[in-house]
Amino acid sequence: MGFLRKIQNQPEHIRKIILWSLVVIFGLGLATWWVKNFQQKIKSFEKEEFIEELKIPSLKEELKGLPEIEIPKIEIPEISEEELKKLEETIKEKYEE
Repeated sequence: MGFLRKIQNQPEHIRKIILWSLVVIFGLGLATWWVKNFQQKIKSFEKEEFIEELKIPSLKEELKGLPEIEIPKIEIPEISEEELKKLEETIKEKYEE
């Protein structure tokens, strides 16, 4: 309890430094633990079993059974320069009205 009393008697800026130092230390400790735990899970992860669980081959077969979607081709006729000029004039006339 004497240790806590010493901290309580310190100025506020010292207490903030102590608090944030402890927060950083605990944060780094938790981050280190999380990284090690994550590494162990990655090492123990079995890729083959995961792929088998996804059933990718059966998914490919199901996709083959779906009907194919055909996109119609739209042909745009070519416009001569005379027709283009007439079209531009028509548009200008419509905007002027």
